[in-house]
Amino acid sequence: MKKYIKLILLFTPMVSLAQQIDRSKAPAPSKAPVIQVGTPASFELANGLKVFVVKNTKLPRVTATIALDLDGFVEGDKAGLANMAGQLLKRGTTTKSKAALDEAVEFLGGSLSTSSQTATVSALKSNFPELMSLMSEVILYPALSKDELEKVRKQTLSGIESSKEDANAISNNVMNKLVYGAQHAFGEMTTAKTVNNVSEEDVKKFFDTYWKPNIAYLVFVGDIEPAAAKALAEKNFGSWKKGTVVKSNFTKPAIPNQTYVAIVDRPASVQSVVAIASTVDLAPGSPDAIPASVMNNILGGGFSGRLFGNLREKYGFTYGAYSSLNPNKQIGIFSAEAAVRNEKTDSSVQELLREINIIRNEKVGEAELLRMKNYLSGGFARSLENPATIANFALNIARYKLPADYYQKYLTNLSAVDANKVQAVANQLLDPAHMHIVIVGNAKQIAKGLEKYGPVKYFDFEGNEVAAPKEAKVDISLTPELLIQKAVEAVGGKEAIAGIQDLQLKGSATIPGFPSPLAVAQTKILPGNAVSVMSMGAMIMMKQSVINGNYAASQQGMAAPITDGIKEEIDASALLVPEVSYLEKGYKLKIVGAEKVEGNDAVDMEVITPSGKVIHRFYDAKSFLLVKTSTSQEVPGRGTATQQEFFNGYQTVNGIQVASEQVIVMGQVKISVKFTDIKVNQGLKATDLK
Repeated sequence: MKKYIKLILLFTPMVSLAQQIDRSKAPAPSKAPVIQVGTPASFELANGLKVFVVKNTKLPRVTATIALDLDGFVEGDKAGLANMAGQLLKRGTTTKSKAALDEAVEFLGGSLSTSSQTATVSALKSNFPELMSLMSEVILYPALSKDELEKVRKQTLSGIESSKEDANAISNNVMNKLVYGAQHAFGEMTTAKTVNNVSEEDVKKFFDTYWKPNIAYLVFVGDIEPAAAKALAEKNFGSWKKGTVVKSNFTKPAIPNQTYVAIVDRPASVQSVVAIASTVDLAPGSPDAIPASVMNNILGGGFSGRLFGNLREKYGFTYGAYSSLNPNKQIGIFSAEAAVRNEKTDSSVQELLREINIIRNEKVGEAELLRMKNYLSGGFARSLENPATIANFALNIARYKLPADYYQKYLTNLSAVDANKVQAVANQLLDPAHMHIVIVGNAKQIAKGLEKYGPVKYFDFEGNEVAAPKEAKVDISLTPELLIQKAVEAVGGKEAIAGIQDLQLKGSATIPGFPSPLAVAQTKILPGNAVSVMSMGAMIMMKQSVINGNYAASQQGMAAPITDGIKEEIDASALLVPEVSYLEKGYKLKIVGAEKVEGNDAVDMEVITPSGKVIHRFYDAKSFLLVKTSTSQEVPGRGTATQQEFFNGYQTVNGIQVASEQVIVMGQVKISVKFTDIKVNQGLKATDLK
């Protein structure tokens, strides 16, 4: 009996406690803890090189990084120099060619990477000392050869050319130039002209000026003892001579007197890239940095951000809308961005600005604030699992002169952020009355209505202000039937077309990323037979054909499925002049307007094929030759993908006009095809096709 009485007495306080708990309310958060962040071993060499060592024995691997303490470079008419120099750094030393250096790194099972301000090596512990020696050789004795510089130049120019087809890259480049100013280090734009201005002497001067040990940090992370790291640092970088490096202090960018709209006209765009941006006075580690991070993440830091919930979830304007806030010792930047459907450009700008105003004018709710602080604290805690995080903390404390316990108190400071602080930093940093609104898209379709946000200005893809694009004009008397008649006559007329029995074109295609042009061959044997091949040496990269009603398609030797859509596409490629078949049953035709193509007016005819595929075909308003085609399709999770083909260099062959140049643009990929051998009526038969 006494046993049961004891149990009842023990149980009674628990019942009383349970009765006092209100389970309809979430428990109050506990006080944020002070995190015990590990302190790396650190020391400094006689030449001023500061070294940090974060020991971690989970894997027998070590990584070492050299990082310069610089905020940017003023490059002027040689913009791109720093980036090119960074690439060139790992392309050979005074004793090793690029091939020999690459082979040495590969033999050690390691990796070596460089940039304008960093060099990093990583390898197994047993091979790491040898790899450190290679990094030392790369930094202290780089070859900087002319031949390798030209290869870097070629790759850089190729990247610039590709970026001209990337609306996001255009938006980012123009936005930086307008927000910071063309003379600011962060606003300089790399162009083909500035890249071609870079010489060997410029690269050597760059390294002589900036790569000095007394403004550099060497960070070891991995299975290494501090004593061993110090020995390696002394051995490999003790002879590195220090020097004076003048710290850059850039002029503070001017804030626009009023918000304005900058449009970069891109007629080919089926969606607009919208960015709203401004500079912000926010240094890393400043008292406002953590509240500002909370504010930005609530506004547009991810899937749970307000911008995403508004523009995607509520209205369906876009696949994603986000904001970013990047502190910097010189000057930071805020931006809110989304890629939206053309017809929703005006509405999207309105909603982006509306959300910015709401977070400035209305206090954040406690539940939303708590959820975001929990998210950020969880991310911080997870980051501590990575040893490199400890190294980055040490670097930040050194570079930005932060308090030694800055990261130990991070969670405490995060917990202290309240709705008042979030609203205060939003008002301090974000001013919708003085922002840059940059839009890359089809000006003809998006410009109307944007003037209510401020003056509308136009810029080219290099950020130079230009006149508003002139609207292309079309003959209003044109009907699809009349346009097709003129297009057929422009090619040579029905009689000349009927006289062609076979057509063969041979040439080459230049594709970004391929070291050399690919061979291209197209053969058509009328009626209804065709083979198109793209090859690299003996390797067939792409092939599609229809021979006596038999269809085939392959990519890199792998057969592709033949769908009805593929059949329709191959059948179209077998036609000498597709327009001849457009008046047949099954095609729907409509003249939808006009557009500038390569600066000239072109008539836009919409063609809906029997399968329902929509093709826009553009004909020069004067010659009526085909100058462009455009097709679009929805790609799940990625928005609308558009493929365009441009036709130039028409030549007269046996009385018909044949385009000798063709440019295919798919997103950032631009394929340039040139046919140098065009022959007709060689007496080819379908049996000759392979």
